Amino acid sequence: MTVDVILEDDRWSDLDRLAAVAVPAALDGAGVGTGWEVAVMGCDDARIAALNADFRGKARPTNVLSWPSDERGADTPGGPPLAPDPHDPELGDIAIAYDTCAREAAEQNKPFDAHVIHLLVHATLHLLGYDHQTEADAMRMESLEVRIVTALGLPDPYATP
Repeated sequence: MTVDVILEDDRWSDLDRLAAVAVPAALDGAGVGTGWEVAVMGCDDARIAALNADFRGKARPTNVLSWPSDERGADTPGGPPLAPDPHDPELGDIAIAYDTCAREAAEQNKPFDAHVIHLLVHATLHLLGYDHQTEADAMRMESLEVRIVTALGLPDPYATP
């Protein structure tokens, strides 16, 4: 398994460690094993706002973005996503914004590391074709996120403290 971490913001000094926990846990929890490649970029709100504008037409910061290397979405709402191609280990790229993550963690009274790990699990599942476009898809994805994050000994990310 390869997780390439690119730091565009020095405040992400611990992103290597957090990604090394979150990405393999998400892959293992989704049942695909860990023989894959993922790139994670730690940036600030300005950079992620530009990416959000370029790729989603939303010129504002967000916490995390992901770009799957291939379309793996489920054929039916709430169904399992398509399995990644074992002959192509690259799953895709993730960008995560320090400012938004820090603000959200503080607002939600969550430890920063736990919030970031959850967001990296969430983004990795997007790389695998999970989404939350329909209620059935959201239920499938969120229940998997909760199972993965709590297995790491962290609190349920959707529970209110």
